[in-house]
Amino acid sequence: QVRLVESGGGSVQAGGSLRLSCAASGYTYSPYYMGWFRQAPGKEREGVAIITTGGGGSTSYTDSVKGRFTISQDNAKNTLYLQINSLKPEDTAMYYCAATSRWTRYPLDPGRFDHWGQGTQVTVSS
Repeated sequence: QVRLVESGGGSVQAGGSLRLSCAASGYTYSPYYMGWFRQAPGKEREGVAIITTGGGGSTSYTDSVKGRFTISQDNAKNTLYLQINSLKPEDTAMYYCAATSRWTRYPLDPGRFDHWGQGTQVTVSS
């Protein structure tokens, strides 16, 4: 059974920082991608950042977070991280960790991911 458990969310003021973690277990294979997605009330789930585990560790970010968010992983600990700096109120959302074994031309598309965590809430006030 694949399990992904997020932690590290919270309520912070604009300009602050958070570090989200995703602990993974139960895999019988190495995911091709792991990533972070977010969903705000009334909006569709969007890809935030992904890391291509099966492709040499390359990363991809949605335009709105470039320069502020950094995705990384610790393979020894089976943990994925998202360092979030310079938070803005529009970053407020539930943040989800996800994984997939399938290559895709559009890795930020949440529809391509098979396994999901329960999410961790990030709330940014101004």
